[in-house]
Amino acid sequence: MVPLSSLLVPILLSAVIVFVVSSIIHMVLTYHRSDFRRLAKEDEVMEAIRRAGVQPGDYMAPHAGSPAGMKDPGFVERLKRGPILIMTVAPGGPPSMGAQLGMWFGYSLLVSLFAGYIASRALGPTAYYLDVFRFVGTSAFMGYSFGLLQNSIWYKRNWGTTLKSVFDGLVYALLTAGTFGWLWPR
Repeated sequence: MVPLSSLLVPILLSAVIVFVVSSIIHMVLTYHRSDFRRLAKEDEVMEAIRRAGVQPGDYMAPHAGSPAGMKDPGFVERLKRGPILIMTVAPGGPPSMGAQLGMWFGYSLLVSLFAGYIASRALGPTAYYLDVFRFVGTSAFMGYSFGLLQNSIWYKRNWGTTLKSVFDGLVYALLTAGTFGWLWPR
């Protein structure tokens, strides 16, 4: 076993590397630009949502409200008629990504911390690079990618969008694994 405190540098550095690479992926590369589509009558839809007084939150329509409500003939008919709407409403305001970037960096630190913890319990200080890479990479991949699949399974998120983000998670996991393998205590 390796003390987790001896992994602080690879934990921090891998989070920084993931943060920088994720910025490059989203700002320079173009494959995420098709993740969301524009509504045909965007202004009219936005105005209807404002008029309806929809507050920030997560919504589904039609909404059954309970398991018993799923059997209600009116609900079943609205479901059949469609469309089914699953949406997140966020408050308006000027563009600012500071809070999201901060939370993303914190999340990257958390994934690196847990990936390092798992490897530190399984491997000793003389572990081979590829053994460290395997443990950390697998753990980090699970942290960055597996939870994304639920959104396509349960909430009908486009599988193409989900799989692009899973690919990003693989890139982040490989970078995390490489950083730990390089800086593993000897």
